[in-house]
Amino acid sequence: MNERTRVFTGSLWEPVVGYCRAIRVGNRVEVVGTTAMKDGEVIGVESAYEQTKSIIKTIEEALHKVGANLADVVRTRMFVTDISKWEEIGKAHGEFFKDIQPVATMVEVKALIDSRLLVEIEAEAIVSGE
Repeated sequence: MNERTRVFTGSLWEPVVGYCRAIRVGNRVEVVGTTAMKDGEVIGVESAYEQTKSIIKTIEEALHKVGANLADVVRTRMFVTDISKWEEIGKAHGEFFKDIQPVATMVEVKALIDSRLLVEIEAEAIVSGE
């Protein structure tokens, strides 16, 4: 049976909801829906572009903690509160993933957990060489 390696970020919601930021089982890594929230503050308020960049950096940090990196990402899912901002979200996503090119989904949702949050991203990775 494969061991589970978990990453926690100290989010107030982790113990309440019962989740971790990322989990690695074998060569698979799953990263939970991640927002631009850091220490209770929203990074890039009113900027979907800045929020997306912040989110992907957080995802990258979580991946590193389980021995993976962005090049291992095979899928991203982007949940956005205003699909008309797809170009700025896509631009930020492309700055990190233009050469990696995982499959990606972007869907509009009614709301996220905090009204200032514009984007939430999940990621799946398969660590190569295993």
